[in-house]
Amino acid sequence: MRPWPDRRDGERWVNFCRSFALAADYYERLNLRPLPLSALLASFNFRSNTTVSEFEKGNFRFFPRSLGQILQHAGTRELHLRFSLGRWDAESWGARPWNGAREGGTGVELWAWLEADTDEEADHKWLILTNALSGLFCASLNFIDGTRTTRPVMSFQPQGDHSTVTNMHLLYGVLPHEVVCTENLTPFLKLLPCKGKAGIASLLDGHKLFDASWQTMAIDVRPICSPGQECVLQIEQTIDMVLDIDRSKRPRDNPIPRSPPADQLPCDTSKPYHSHDACFPADHTANQDWSLSQIFGKPMRGTCPLTDSSIPPVCLHVPDSRDVFVSEGVHEKKNSDQVCRCYEIPPSADFEMALPKPDDSADPTTTAIVNPETPLLYAERSFTGHGQERGGVQTILRNPSPDTDVEFVYMETLPWFMRIYLHTLEARVAGGSRTNNSTTKLIQQVYYRPAVDRARGTQLEVRMRVPPASTVFLTYDFEKSILRYTEYPPDANRGFDVAAAVITVINPLQRSNTEEGEDGTAAGGSGSSGRVAAYTLRTTSLLCSLPTPDFSMPYNVIIFTSTAIALAFGGVFNILVRRFVAADEGPEAGLAIVLERVKGKLAGLVKKGVSM
Repeated sequence: MRPWPDRRDGERWVNFCRSFALAADYYERLNLRPLPLSALLASFNFRSNTTVSEFEKGNFRFFPRSLGQILQHAGTRELHLRFSLGRWDAESWGARPWNGAREGGTGVELWAWLEADTDEEADHKWLILTNALSGLFCASLNFIDGTRTTRPVMSFQPQGDHSTVTNMHLLYGVLPHEVVCTENLTPFLKLLPCKGKAGIASLLDGHKLFDASWQTMAIDVRPICSPGQECVLQIEQTIDMVLDIDRSKRPRDNPIPRSPPADQLPCDTSKPYHSHDACFPADHTANQDWSLSQIFGKPMRGTCPLTDSSIPPVCLHVPDSRDVFVSEGVHEKKNSDQVCRCYEIPPSADFEMALPKPDDSADPTTTAIVNPETPLLYAERSFTGHGQERGGVQTILRNPSPDTDVEFVYMETLPWFMRIYLHTLEARVAGGSRTNNSTTKLIQQVYYRPAVDRARGTQLEVRMRVPPASTVFLTYDFEKSILRYTEYPPDANRGFDVAAAVITVINPLQRSNTEEGEDGTAAGGSGSSGRVAAYTLRTTSLLCSLPTPDFSMPYNVIIFTSTAIALAFGGVFNILVRRFVAADEGPEAGLAIVLERVKGKLAGLVKKGVSM
């Protein structure tokens, strides 16, 4: 089995992807990696290729026709779509899967390179693309209008080969308030050649996927060219999720967690105060046993018959010292790194895999899981200040490396009602003095595009460095605008979602290329180098509270005026319609008259009976 190179080695990874992309028309793989704190990372990767000539002719085999026709109609050269929920715990789980290349911020993210001669034409094609993708994926992408669309300059780089195209435009949109659910997973599976009927896609279930602590669905479409061969258009679909093993193992008919009996409580017997009536809880959540049926609710249904049979579809990242039980007829292959093993599965047989708890009698120096890699950068973002008029944003950036600085591009896309005071932008090292000139040493380049009321949002991109083993605080102040009462959503008192910040760590080998494009054209234009960022991460989204009127007052006024009008109209209508007469002129009424009438009718009935 070919070892996969480190994604932080950008040039080697790009060459590997290009050579591997042309090796098979369709490929799928599931990577399972146990994480600390009873978590399991499951990465589903599906990859399909088609030649550019066949794509232009409309001959679709593995490439989904529904998506291909949209890309052709909108003139899309490269597409990246993300659906994400939850928060990645970098402190416990380490580096992000795929080094963040398949990750998106909370909600929906979309960025694409469109071929157009002018900005107006690019905006028109962008509108066509978002509306078409909205219907295809049952999402609210049609709400990505001008206020939610930006044109990044330094943050995103094309991953495909675009040497023959010179008039490309990069557009980026985000919907942080979008709720990702099962209706987005169903069209995602329909794009696969085997749908969800066979292969690793048969393990995908909405109940398990959206019960995960963190999950993201990614779709990437890009052209890849290799010397001496025809260019191919590649679509890569990825689903990454972190499952809580303890929660996933609960039966569906009894999902409510309940405390076990007292005699079944896991206690730490090494404590000196342990006794029959005193129990200190032990860390029983680490290295739990699990199986595919317990985690995903069902075993894997064979393999997809269209996939490359030379590539094992399932890989497990655990040390070689751990035992793994698999179904009969499955062949195991261990990698030379001693932390990965893959399984060749019969095409028509169900695949089951179980990972038991590590043996207590094993060598205590060996680890039960593969230690997570340390990320290149830690980031967290929050609001500062108080009140309904002004506020601030603070981003804490920490470099864990003891001897290497980290250079990155920090990008924020803010709504138009958050007005940034750019002169308050400041970067300082934790523990340093505010009086020194640290901002000019940390911040190297700033691209700022101010907002236009109800037309476009604020775009802020900052290229900066964090020294080794240091923590940098990036802060700025902003002012909150007052909206019209018709612009507030139904849940206005909840607040307004602010999209996550995108942090792109620059590969040290590419810093010289980035520094050449001081105007930003090299990083955000129509480049064709296919460069890959060393690491990408998103911060958490924010919830901004704006001055909100009391929407109950209009309803109170409506109720009061409606009551007053009803009383006034009812009285006037009664006076105008009712006919008034004297008491002696009206017909006689009373109980005596009614009794006389009844007696008369009874007498008539008696006479009829006698005559008969």
